[in-house]
Amino acid sequence: MSKESMLRDDLLEIVKQIARLQSNPRTWLSWVVYFLARLEEQATLGSPANRESYLEMLSALQEEIRNRMQTGGWH
Repeated sequence: MSKESMLRDDLLEIVKQIARLQSNPRTWLSWVVYFLARLEEQATLGSPANRESYLEMLSALQEEIRNRMQTGGWH
């Protein structure tokens, strides 16, 4: 099993745990924000370029969310 597959499996388990503990999706916002904040911390541990890459990722994420709202699906 690849590292990516293992990570996906781990993230899926975390998603299931969050949904089990808090069944209302509106409450998941705090977990998404928490997750993004922890990723930002990790990005800033590396080179300053990582901080810029993180901000670019947030911009791309914003576009993905816009697309999701318009099309009803994730790309």
